[in-house]
Amino acid sequence: MTAKILVSACLLGKPVRYNGSDKKSGHPALEQWIREERVISVCPELTAGFSIPRPPAEIANGLTGNDVLSENARVVEITGRDVTELYVEGARATLAVALQNGCKYALLTDGSPSCGSVFIYDGAFAGNKHNAAGVTSALLRQHGIEVFSEAQISVLQERLSVEQPDVK
Repeated sequence: MTAKILVSACLLGKPVRYNGSDKKSGHPALEQWIREERVISVCPELTAGFSIPRPPAEIANGLTGNDVLSENARVVEITGRDVTELYVEGARATLAVALQNGCKYALLTDGSPSCGSVFIYDGAFAGNKHNAAGVTSALLRQHGIEVFSEAQISVLQERLSVEQPDVK
């Protein structure tokens, strides 16, 4: 069986980002995975009940998704509203989708307090990035799912090219 890939809905052209936009990737590998029916589309924020549009949110104080999961950090909107529980709920629901569909890999949008895997914003709402993972990426990794950013599609493509099919 060929592994399924969890993919951020915004990378698939769905206008689900906080500002109602998408981040559609036209990468040929992603188009191939869609044709092969390997792609499972997700948006942790929508799963948790957020609307479109919604205020931007960041993990406060330069902390990480792992810090949020260990209850040592908060996710806050630019308005000051604490949305931590919704981000954790969205991450848990996304993990459940990944597990139900046998996803070994995830291709998620960098920068997001949910999906960021290489970088996220530092909580000051000033455009400052730092190397860290968002809540969903951190939870997926804790459960053995390999997470890649949209800038790492070719790395994921290479990883999949050496994948051994499951033997039953």
